[in-house]
Amino acid sequence: MNKKNLFVIAGLSLFILNMTQCTSQENPVDPYLGMWALDLDYEKDKAGWLEVRQEDGYLDAEILWRWASVYPVDSVKMESGELLLVHIHEEVLESDESGDPIKIMKQERRYTLKKEGEDRITGSGVIPNKNGIGAETVTFTGNRIPPCGKPPKLDEVKYGAPVQLLNGRDLAGWELLDPQAANGWRVEDGVLINDPVQPEKGEHINYGHLRTTETFEDFRLVVEVNIPEGSNGGVYLRGIYEVQVLDSYGKELDSHNMGALYSRIVPLVSAEKPAGEWQQLDIILYQRYLTVSLNGKTIIDNQPVKGVTGGALTSDEFHPGPIYLQGDHGAVSFRNLVLTPILN
Repeated sequence: MNKKNLFVIAGLSLFILNMTQCTSQENPVDPYLGMWALDLDYEKDKAGWLEVRQEDGYLDAEILWRWASVYPVDSVKMESGELLLVHIHEEVLESDESGDPIKIMKQERRYTLKKEGEDRITGSGVIPNKNGIGAETVTFTGNRIPPCGKPPKLDEVKYGAPVQLLNGRDLAGWELLDPQAANGWRVEDGVLINDPVQPEKGEHINYGHLRTTETFEDFRLVVEVNIPEGSNGGVYLRGIYEVQVLDSYGKELDSHNMGALYSRIVPLVSAEKPAGEWQQLDIILYQRYLTVSLNGKTIIDNQPVKGVTGGALTSDEFHPGPIYLQGDHGAVSFRNLVLTPILN
């Protein structure tokens, strides 16, 4: 064999070796894929959540930043080994008399992530000010959230003794999340009432959320709730997952309606009653799976909970937490709150 052929064979061998090594190397985005519990560098309202996916050859993501809903990210890309996410947030500047927006500003929120170990990320978010002048930069850390696993078998659940969360006389066993907030809660005739009245003129009053002094892990919670027309509230499970309480009678199915896991799980059917009527929520939270029945109809059927919802006390989903009731949105009444712990 002549030298020329030897060089050709050697070159081909080196090319094949390099190709094999390249294809066997990890995709640079792989370490970022999955769900992340974010701890945001704020004094309070520090919980966030992120999921990064790669589907059909492109990157996609969703993010939760402190409050409100889970938002789809508009752009995801790798730059110099870091992951850059861009979310176009619409800020309502003016609304008409019916509450419909008439002037909206689009703000570009940018989040930069880098890996810090196998199951940890660090990053920063640049959040423009509402008036468009300047921006806030907030650092954060993130811990990988393991998959939920297979749905639990609810017919094999073992329950403990039921706990009456309301004594029907006073607020014993409950306290404000923020002791400095105004208290709109009271008990009358066995009913827990929240009435966050705002003055017609003057400064807005910040009313407080109400939480149990005890904490719980997995459980069944049955509660009756009465919602005035147009009002809004929420029941937080373990202080991190909000089951929506809303006058949504007659509205199309949505993840923000009565009984939904807020901005995460859309009810299977509409089961609301008209405003002003007592309604029953029957909730089972077990191994990060959620079942909700509203007025006797199953509207969430043993569905996985992918992460915390807006207003969560923490992004950590693996420790006991309180039941807390949203107190700053609108007038809502509760009665017959019974929690039965799950033992297995």
